[in-house]
Amino acid sequence: MLKNMKKLFSESKNKKRLIVSVSSFLVLAAGGTGYAAYETTKDTVTITLNGEEQVIRTHANTVAEVLQDLEVEVGRHDQLTPSMDTAITDDMKVSWQAAIPVELVIDNKSKKVWTTVNTVGALFKNENITLSEFDKVNPGLDANLKKDMKVVIDKAFPLTLNDGGIEKQVWSTSTTVADFLKGQNVTLNELDRVEPGMEEKITADSVVNVIRVEKVTDVVEESIAFAVVKKKDNNIDKGKEKVVSAGEEGKVAKHFEVILENGKEVSRNLVKTETLKESKQKVVAVGTREIVRQVSRGTGEVAKEFYVSSTAYTAYCNGCSGYTATGINLRANPNIKVIAVDPRVIPLGTKVYVEGYGYAIAADKGTNIKGNKIDVFFPEKSQAYRWGQRTVKIQILD
Repeated sequence: MLKNMKKLFSESKNKKRLIVSVSSFLVLAAGGTGYAAYETTKDTVTITLNGEEQVIRTHANTVAEVLQDLEVEVGRHDQLTPSMDTAITDDMKVSWQAAIPVELVIDNKSKKVWTTVNTVGALFKNENITLSEFDKVNPGLDANLKKDMKVVIDKAFPLTLNDGGIEKQVWSTSTTVADFLKGQNVTLNELDRVEPGMEEKITADSVVNVIRVEKVTDVVEESIAFAVVKKKDNNIDKGKEKVVSAGEEGKVAKHFEVILENGKEVSRNLVKTETLKESKQKVVAVGTREIVRQVSRGTGEVAKEFYVSSTAYTAYCNGCSGYTATGINLRANPNIKVIAVDPRVIPLGTKVYVEGYGYAIAADKGTNIKGNKIDVFFPEKSQAYRWGQRTVKIQILD
């Protein structure tokens, strides 16, 4: 096509030279009147070159000749109206817009395009490029195009954002998690964490989890049980108990460090225990005093009676343990009537009646108690001294 255009321009130029030669001859022959007639035969053409308009008068036959006279080289991507081979007529309008190269980058894929439009938006329209509301364009749609300008389109893709347990579908053009969160205006607190990591790449249908982490203190009050202390008491009958002092529960406050993730507890550590109230132990007196029933007459019948030699003793005599041979605690039961006997004469456990002493039980024995001899028990030494040594009648009761 360029060769044809050159041929067309060459033929036109020769024709012009012929016209000029003839015109010169006519001018010489006819003088000034002939030149005026030559000028009036020119056509008036309004031509716009790259947006700049000018009016010319020409004897050119085609648009191509006009552009050649103006030294305009038309490229194959340029926009020309009307076409090169259109015949020139009077008052014709010719428009030529030179195409410029632009680098178009879509999702990191680059290609070179030629265009005669003025803005980025018009370029996209010509290239049938459709944008969503989430796509990003740099420079903007209203930017004027320049030669070798780079126009970048980042196409948005869908993905899922889970922020603190609240999930939503969003669109993004970001390449990393960090850029994505910034674009979504997500602010991270000190303890928060993100999955996947901030430098990880994201693609369509990725899921970005923002775990909101909180550290709180939880104070729990707990009751402390009181201890029970039991103490023996010889003033209380065996098998019985008496509360000396009532116990009181104590109270402590336990301070826990609690970690919450998206509002749910994931760990709990005890960091401090504070005593709010001391517990008081319960004291219980436990009876140890032996219970021995006083000897009664039984049936009232005397099985046997005889005289014996008698002495007296106490629970605190030298070498005395305070307990009888049958296990009676004489110190805990000072009012009991007990006699020590020779079991060969009076068996242990026998109920008796001792003249001057009363009803008693043969519940003890002694090294020096042999034969018809007994030892009667008194709680006080003065009573034992007053009894002394005497011969008394003893009755063995049924």
